[in-house]
Amino acid sequence: MRDIERLKSIAMQVREDVLVMTTRAGIGHVTSSFSCMELMVALYYGDIINYDANNHCWEGRDYFIFSKGHANPVLYCILADLGFFPKSDLDLFCQPGGKVGVLLKADVPGAEIMAGSVGCGLGISAGIAHAMKMNRMDNRVFCMIGDAECREGAIWEAALHIGYRKLNNIVVIVDVNGLGATHFTELEAGMEPFAEKWEAAGFNAKRINGHNFEEIFDAFDRIDYSATGKPTVIIADTVKGKGVSFIENEPFMHGVAVSADKLEPAIFEVRGGLKV
Repeated sequence: MRDIERLKSIAMQVREDVLVMTTRAGIGHVTSSFSCMELMVALYYGDIINYDANNHCWEGRDYFIFSKGHANPVLYCILADLGFFPKSDLDLFCQPGGKVGVLLKADVPGAEIMAGSVGCGLGISAGIAHAMKMNRMDNRVFCMIGDAECREGAIWEAALHIGYRKLNNIVVIVDVNGLGATHFTELEAGMEPFAEKWEAAGFNAKRINGHNFEEIFDAFDRIDYSATGKPTVIIADTVKGKGVSFIENEPFMHGVAVSADKLEPAIFEVRGGLKV
Protein backbone atom coordinates (compact mmCIF):
# COMPACT_ATOMS: atom_id res chain seq x y z
CA MET A 1 0.00 0.00 0.00
CA ARG A 2 1.51 3.29 -1.09
CA ASP A 3 1.49 6.21 1.32
CA ILE A 4 0.12 9.02 -0.86
CA GLU A 5 0.54 11.69 1.81
CA ARG A 6 4.21 10.75 2.16
CA LEU A 7 4.65 11.05 -1.60
CA LYS A 8 2.99 14.46 -1.61
CA SER A 9 5.42 15.54 1.11
CA ILE A 10 8.37 14.28 -0.94
CA ALA A 11 7.13 16.17 -4.01
CA MET A 12 6.87 19.33 -1.90
CA GLN A 13 10.43 18.91 -0.63
CA VAL A 14 11.88 18.18 -4.07
CA ARG A 15 10.16 21.29 -5.46
CA GLU A 16 11.83 23.32 -2.71
CA ASP A 17 15.20 21.69 -3.40
CA VAL A 18 14.88 22.52 -7.10
CA LEU A 19 14.03 26.13 -6.30
CA VAL A 20 16.97 26.59 -3.94
CA MET A 21 19.46 24.90 -6.28
CA THR A 22 18.45 26.79 -9.41
CA THR A 23 18.08 30.19 -7.73
CA ARG A 24 21.57 29.79 -6.25
CA ALA A 25 22.91 29.05 -9.75
CA GLY A 26 20.77 31.69 -11.45
CA ILE A 27 19.71 29.23 -14.14
CA GLY A 28 17.73 26.04 -14.57
CA HIS A 29 14.52 24.65 -16.02
CA VAL A 30 12.26 25.03 -13.01
CA THR A 31 8.87 25.05 -14.75
CA SER A 32 9.72 21.96 -16.81
CA SER A 33 10.80 20.17 -13.63
CA PHE A 34 7.63 21.10 -11.75
CA SER A 35 5.26 19.83 -14.44
CA CYS A 36 6.61 16.28 -14.18
CA MET A 37 7.24 16.34 -10.41
CA GLU A 38 4.51 13.93 -9.29
CA LEU A 39 5.32 11.56 -12.15
CA MET A 40 8.99 11.50 -11.16
CA VAL A 41 8.25 11.02 -7.47
CA ALA A 42 5.85 8.19 -8.28
CA LEU A 43 8.45 6.46 -10.45
CA TYR A 44 11.30 6.65 -7.94
CA TYR A 45 9.52 6.52 -4.58
CA GLY A 46 6.42 4.53 -5.50
CA ASP A 47 7.96 1.14 -6.28
CA ILE A 48 7.60 1.46 -10.05
CA ILE A 49 11.23 1.56 -11.20
CA ASN A 50 13.70 -1.09 -10.03
CA TYR A 51 17.05 0.51 -9.17
CA ASP A 52 20.00 0.22 -6.80
CA ALA A 53 21.32 3.60 -5.63
CA ASN A 54 24.53 1.92 -4.45
CA ASN A 55 25.11 0.29 -7.83
CA HIS A 56 23.67 2.44 -10.59
CA CYS A 57 25.06 0.05 -13.24
CA TRP A 58 23.24 -2.97 -11.74
CA GLU A 59 22.33 -5.26 -14.64
CA GLY A 60 18.89 -5.97 -13.21
CA ARG A 61 17.82 -2.33 -13.14
CA ASP A 62 15.03 -0.78 -15.12
CA TYR A 63 16.18 1.97 -17.45
CA PHE A 64 14.82 5.48 -17.03
CA ILE A 65 15.48 7.54 -20.13
CA PHE A 66 14.84 11.22 -19.46
CA SER A 67 14.44 12.50 -23.00
CA LYS A 68 13.29 15.93 -21.81
CA GLY A 69 16.69 16.22 -20.18
CA HIS A 70 16.56 20.00 -19.84
CA ALA A 71 14.33 19.29 -16.81
CA ASN A 72 17.27 17.63 -15.09
CA PRO A 73 16.95 19.63 -11.82
CA VAL A 74 14.10 17.36 -10.70
CA LEU A 75 16.06 14.21 -11.59
CA TYR A 76 19.27 15.45 -9.96
CA CYS A 77 17.49 16.36 -6.72
CA ILE A 78 15.75 12.96 -6.59
CA LEU A 79 18.92 10.99 -7.36
CA ALA A 80 20.84 12.90 -4.70
CA ASP A 81 18.07 12.33 -2.15
CA LEU A 82 18.11 8.60 -2.88
CA GLY A 83 21.88 8.38 -2.45
CA PHE A 84 23.07 7.97 -6.04
CA PHE A 85 25.56 10.77 -5.36
CA PRO A 86 26.21 13.22 -2.48
CA LYS A 87 23.68 16.00 -1.96
CA SER A 88 26.62 18.40 -1.69
CA ASP A 89 27.06 18.05 -5.47
CA LEU A 90 23.84 20.01 -5.90
CA ASP A 91 25.52 23.05 -4.33
CA LEU A 92 27.68 23.33 -7.45
CA PHE A 93 24.85 23.01 -9.95
CA CYS A 94 25.97 24.92 -13.07
CA GLN A 95 29.08 26.14 -11.23
CA PRO A 96 32.77 25.79 -12.22
CA GLY A 97 34.04 22.40 -11.08
CA GLY A 98 30.52 21.08 -10.51
CA LYS A 99 29.39 17.65 -11.67
CA VAL A 100 25.81 18.59 -12.56
CA GLY A 101 24.99 21.18 -15.20
CA VAL A 102 22.10 22.77 -17.06
CA LEU A 103 21.66 19.78 -19.38
CA LEU A 104 21.52 16.10 -18.40
CA LYS A 105 24.94 14.40 -18.34
CA ALA A 106 25.33 10.66 -18.82
CA ASP A 107 28.26 10.45 -16.38
CA VAL A 108 26.05 11.41 -13.43
CA PRO A 109 25.19 8.24 -11.43
CA GLY A 110 21.60 7.31 -12.20
CA ALA A 111 21.42 9.23 -15.49
CA GLU A 112 21.43 6.84 -18.45
CA ILE A 113 21.89 9.32 -21.29
CA MET A 114 23.08 12.80 -22.17
CA ALA A 115 20.05 14.90 -23.04
CA GLY A 116 19.13 18.45 -23.83
CA SER A 117 18.56 18.29 -27.56
CA VAL A 118 15.05 16.86 -27.51
CA GLY A 119 13.72 14.05 -29.67
CA CYS A 120 16.52 11.54 -29.09
CA GLY A 121 15.44 9.66 -25.98
CA LEU A 122 12.63 7.57 -27.42
CA GLY A 123 14.87 6.12 -30.13
CA ILE A 124 17.47 5.23 -27.51
CA SER A 125 14.73 3.64 -25.41
CA ALA A 126 13.54 1.63 -28.39
CA GLY A 127 17.04 0.27 -28.94
CA ILE A 128 17.45 -0.71 -25.28
CA ALA A 129 14.00 -2.33 -25.13
CA HIS A 130 14.61 -4.24 -28.38
CA ALA A 131 17.97 -5.52 -27.10
CA MET A 132 16.34 -6.62 -23.85
CA LYS A 133 13.74 -8.61 -25.79
CA MET A 134 16.39 -10.25 -27.95
CA ASN A 135 18.38 -11.26 -24.86
CA ARG A 136 15.25 -12.50 -23.04
CA MET A 137 15.79 -10.05 -20.19
CA ASP A 138 13.00 -8.86 -17.91
CA ASN A 139 14.26 -5.28 -17.48
CA ARG A 140 11.83 -2.54 -18.42
CA VAL A 141 12.45 0.83 -20.03
CA PHE A 142 10.64 3.97 -18.92
CA CYS A 143 11.03 6.98 -21.20
CA MET A 144 9.74 10.46 -20.36
CA ILE A 145 9.24 12.92 -23.19
CA GLY A 146 7.54 16.30 -23.49
CA ASP A 147 4.53 17.23 -25.60
CA ALA A 148 6.42 19.93 -27.51
CA GLU A 149 9.15 17.35 -28.09
CA CYS A 150 6.60 15.29 -30.01
CA ARG A 151 6.93 17.73 -32.89
CA GLU A 152 10.25 15.99 -33.62
CA GLY A 153 9.97 13.43 -36.41
CA ALA A 154 12.38 11.14 -34.58
CA ILE A 155 9.75 10.60 -31.88
CA TRP A 156 7.29 9.13 -34.35
CA GLU A 157 9.93 7.06 -36.13
CA ALA A 158 10.77 5.47 -32.78
CA ALA A 159 7.09 5.08 -31.87
CA LEU A 160 6.37 3.23 -35.10
CA HIS A 161 9.32 0.90 -34.48
CA ILE A 162 8.21 0.21 -30.90
CA GLY A 163 4.64 -0.51 -31.97
CA TYR A 164 5.62 -2.68 -34.94
CA ARG A 165 8.06 -4.74 -32.87
CA LYS A 166 5.53 -4.97 -30.01
CA LEU A 167 8.10 -3.83 -27.47
CA ASN A 168 5.78 -4.00 -24.49
CA ASN A 169 8.75 -3.77 -22.10
CA ILE A 170 8.81 -0.04 -22.76
CA VAL A 171 6.55 2.56 -21.15
CA VAL A 172 6.44 6.04 -22.67
CA ILE A 173 5.37 8.88 -20.38
CA VAL A 174 4.41 12.12 -22.10
CA ASP A 175 4.47 15.25 -19.94
CA VAL A 176 1.72 17.27 -21.60
CA ASN A 177 2.23 20.65 -19.97
CA GLY A 178 1.00 22.54 -23.00
CA LEU A 179 4.09 24.68 -23.51
CA GLY A 180 7.28 24.57 -25.52
CA ALA A 181 10.25 26.85 -25.04
CA THR A 182 8.39 30.05 -25.90
CA HIS A 183 4.77 29.32 -26.76
CA PHE A 184 1.74 27.11 -26.18
CA THR A 185 2.05 23.85 -28.12
CA GLU A 186 -1.45 23.87 -29.58
CA LEU A 187 -0.80 27.31 -31.08
CA GLU A 188 2.44 26.17 -32.73
CA ALA A 189 1.77 22.63 -33.93
CA GLY A 190 -1.34 20.89 -32.65
CA MET A 191 -0.84 17.49 -31.05
CA GLU A 192 -4.48 16.52 -30.68
CA PRO A 193 -5.98 14.00 -31.03
CA PHE A 194 -2.90 12.82 -29.14
CA ALA A 195 -3.97 9.41 -27.80
CA GLU A 196 -5.26 8.35 -31.21
CA LYS A 197 -1.87 9.07 -32.79
CA TRP A 198 -0.13 6.72 -30.34
CA GLU A 199 -2.81 4.07 -30.72
CA ALA A 200 -2.36 4.19 -34.49
CA ALA A 201 1.34 3.43 -33.91
CA GLY A 202 0.42 0.30 -31.94
CA PHE A 203 0.32 1.55 -28.34
CA ASN A 204 -2.14 1.24 -25.51
CA ALA A 205 -2.76 4.86 -24.55
CA LYS A 206 -3.82 5.96 -21.07
CA ARG A 207 -4.62 9.61 -20.33
CA ILE A 208 -4.34 10.86 -16.76
CA ASN A 209 -3.95 13.88 -14.51
CA GLY A 210 -0.17 13.95 -14.13
CA HIS A 211 -0.36 15.62 -10.71
CA ASN A 212 -2.73 13.06 -9.17
CA PHE A 213 -0.87 10.19 -7.52
CA GLU A 214 -3.91 7.91 -7.47
CA GLU A 215 -4.36 8.25 -11.23
CA ILE A 216 -0.63 7.84 -11.86
CA PHE A 217 -0.40 4.58 -9.92
CA ASP A 218 -3.62 3.23 -11.38
CA ALA A 219 -2.20 3.76 -14.89
CA PHE A 220 1.10 2.05 -14.09
CA ASP A 221 -0.53 -0.82 -12.20
CA ARG A 222 -2.74 -1.65 -15.19
CA ILE A 223 0.12 -1.99 -17.70
CA ASP A 224 0.14 -5.36 -19.46
CA TYR A 225 3.68 -6.74 -19.61
CA SER A 226 2.53 -10.17 -20.79
CA ALA A 227 3.79 -11.72 -24.00
CA THR A 228 0.71 -10.51 -25.87
CA GLY A 229 0.68 -7.00 -24.43
CA LYS A 230 1.21 -3.82 -26.42
CA PRO A 231 3.66 -1.06 -25.51
CA THR A 232 2.08 1.58 -23.29
CA VAL A 233 2.04 5.35 -23.46
CA ILE A 234 0.84 7.33 -20.45
CA ILE A 235 -0.32 10.75 -21.56
CA ALA A 236 -0.12 12.93 -18.46
CA ASP A 237 -1.86 16.29 -18.48
CA THR A 238 0.18 18.65 -16.32
CA VAL A 239 0.74 22.33 -15.55
CA LYS A 240 4.10 23.85 -16.39
CA GLY A 241 5.47 25.41 -13.19
CA LYS A 242 2.89 23.58 -11.04
CA GLY A 243 3.00 24.68 -7.41
CA VAL A 244 4.09 28.31 -7.75
CA SER A 245 1.33 30.56 -9.07
CA PHE A 246 3.52 33.28 -10.56
CA ILE A 247 5.46 30.87 -12.79
CA GLU A 248 2.60 28.54 -13.79
CA ASN A 249 1.84 28.55 -17.54
CA GLU A 250 4.26 31.42 -18.13
CA PRO A 251 5.87 30.85 -21.56
CA PHE A 252 8.95 32.96 -20.88
CA MET A 253 9.82 31.18 -17.62
CA HIS A 254 11.22 28.27 -19.64
CA GLY A 255 14.80 27.69 -18.51
CA VAL A 256 14.61 30.59 -16.08
CA ALA A 257 15.35 30.31 -12.36
CA VAL A 258 13.22 32.13 -9.82
CA SER A 259 15.01 35.33 -8.81
CA ALA A 260 16.47 35.61 -5.31
CA ASP A 261 13.87 38.17 -4.22
CA LYS A 262 11.04 35.79 -5.20
CA LEU A 263 12.54 32.61 -3.76
CA GLU A 264 10.89 32.96 -0.35
CA PRO A 265 7.40 33.58 -1.79
CA ALA A 266 7.89 30.60 -4.14
CA ILE A 267 8.86 28.28 -1.29
CA PHE A 268 5.94 29.65 0.74
CA GLU A 269 3.55 28.50 -2.00
CA VAL A 270 5.28 25.15 -2.45
CA ARG A 271 4.91 24.53 1.30
CA GLY A 272 1.23 25.25 1.09
CA GLY A 273 1.38 28.56 2.89
CA LEU A 274 3.85 27.61 5.62
CA LYS A 275 6.51 30.21 6.39
CA VAL A 276 10.05 29.67 5.12
